[in-house]
Parts: sequence; structure tokens; C-alpha cells
Amino acid sequence: MNWDDETTDETEPRLVGGAADGEDQAVEAALRPKSLAEFVGQERVREQLDLVLKAALARGATADHVLLSGAPGLGKTTLSMIIAAEMNAPIRISSGPAIQHAGDLAAILSSLQEGEVLFLDEIHRMSRPAEEMLYMAMEDFRVDVIVGKGPGATAIPLELPPFTLVGATTRAGLLPPPLRDRFGFTAHMEFYEPVELERVIHRSAQLLDLDIEAEGAAEIAGRSRGTPRIANRLLRRVRDYAQVKADGLITREVAAAALGVYEVDSRGLDRLDRAVLQALLKLFGGGPVGLSTLAVAVGEERETVEEVAEPFLVREGLLARTPRGRVATPAAWAHLGLVPPQQGASGQQGLFGA
Repeated sequence: MNWDDETTDETEPRLVGGAADGEDQAVEAALRPKSLAEFVGQERVREQLDLVLKAALARGATADHVLLSGAPGLGKTTLSMIIAAEMNAPIRISSGPAIQHAGDLAAILSSLQEGEVLFLDEIHRMSRPAEEMLYMAMEDFRVDVIVGKGPGATAIPLELPPFTLVGATTRAGLLPPPLRDRFGFTAHMEFYEPVELERVIHRSAQLLDLDIEAEGAAEIAGRSRGTPRIANRLLRRVRDYAQVKADGLITREVAAAALGVYEVDSRGLDRLDRAVLQALLKLFGGGPVGLSTLAVAVGEERETVEEVAEPFLVREGLLARTPRGRVATPAAWAHLGLVPPQQGASGQQGLFGA
């Protein structure tokens, strides 16, 4: 399984202590690949990273700092753990939102062992003072610890053992150039093709001891939005359905029925995605309509619509962002089985038409 659960973001609310939560975490840990050879997909990134790590091992040196960017769920956290495993090094995991002061970062850096891998998830969300401290740590393997305040403050240099920083970000454009340039290797994680997701699903099904037909895996892969984490999550839900409603065998029919229960349609749209499209089409005639208005119409926060639903809808060609607002494409009308409003003589679509 090649997905990177953003569990290191300490600003994200989590359920702790429940049996189901513990079971899911145990399953996720068991499904993670442990080496580059086991990692499915991202062929170019795997080949490049393999060269970087093998060369470092041959020199007996610490691997260069690595920056991994891409959408959530594509394997950034998993790759960071694989880097540590391939280098036979321990790994320390933290996140940008958890490091709000330079002292927080200094405490982590000062406790690193030689060759240790430090993984910082959502690294673009670090505070500016911590970023500036990280520049020197990455380049010179030392930090200046400030003791005292005001005119009497003193900077005490602290030498650090060589380490490898692996940074992960979903928004590489927010990283300041001085930080981005200090990474020796950068890689962008691409969305997966359905065939690659089928391989992920078959591997996970084997580890979970599930009976799944090729067509069943294809059905799940086609609804997984190009994301291994989603593919594995849907596989577990289909497994539940197959155990309760069928004989345990995951066929195309069983997978389709199960995903229908969980409101995931044939293109991978979930309840929120369809709510956004239905509001855009039925209430606003296909747009253009402002994001805030659209969010109110579906009863969600503006940020939720913009960051959760929109990226997939735009990538699927169902929604477009224009200077005047959000506009539905012909594919959106077809997907929901609706007929676009007739154009008037002027070529406009009416009150909300494009």
C-alpha cells in the first residue's frame, strides 16, 4: 500500500483509544511497503531515489535531504519510512504545524543520532523562525541556540550529527526558495493509473487474506480517485460488505454494491462531490457562481469545498474555475444525467449561465 496518512499533523482532530481506530491503524501499518522493491507505482521517483540511496550507502555517507511533494495519499510518508529502512537508519517523525517555535525544532535536532532520518510532514506550515534555523541545520549541520533575551541574548552554536531530512508537502509552491533549494533531491508524486491501483489492491488483499477477483479489484481501482490510500480504504469497506452480505468473495458486482452503500459512484465521486455538482447545476444553472455562495448552498465551509471537493472535480473535468466563478462542464451535466438549460438567442445560458 503506497499512501501517506497525514497522521503527523497534530492540528488534525483524531479519535484515540477506540478499538476500531486501533485496528485501522494496525492494518495500515501492516499494508505499508517496507522497501522500494515492494512500492507500487511512481516508477521514475523510485528509480531516482534508488540511485540516491545506493550511492550514499556506497560512499558510507548520509543520504541527501529529500523533498517529496504531491497530493495527500500518494505515498510520501511511506517513502520516508522506506528511505530510513534502505539506509538502515532510525526515523523521527514530526510535522510542520507542530513546530511553531525555533526552540521546538532545536529540541528535535539536538536529539538526532548520526545518520537518522527526520521526516517533517506538511513542512510548508512551519513557522518562519523555525525555517530559518532549519536552513543552517540542513547545510552546515549546526544551529545557533539563543540564550536570554534582549541586548543580553547570546547565541550558542550547537553542532549536529549528519542526518537526512525528508520533507513532505502538498503545496510545494508555499515553500520559500531558500528552503526548497537546500534539498539535494526533490520528487513530485503523481496520481496513479487504474492499472497501478489494481496492483496495490491485489497486494493489500493478499496481505489481508481476502478473496478478490480481477474484475472486483478493477471496480475498486476505478473509483479510487488515483490515490492508493483511498483504494485501500475502499477495499476494507468492500471487505466488510462481502463478509456480511455475500460469501466473502469480492467480485465486480459485490464491489459495486458495497461502494453504492458507501455513496461512492462509478467515477469516485462521494457525497460532497455530488452535492457540489448538484448545487452548481440545479440551483445555479451550471454557473458561474462564487465559491462562498456554492459553499453555503451545500452547507459546508468555503475551505472544505475548495480544498476537498474542487481539486478532484477539476481534475475529472467536471468543474472549471473562471474569473467569474465556478462553472460546470458538459461532462458534469452528463454524469448527473441532467440536461443543460437551453441557450437564448444571445448565446447566453440565462441568469447563471456562462
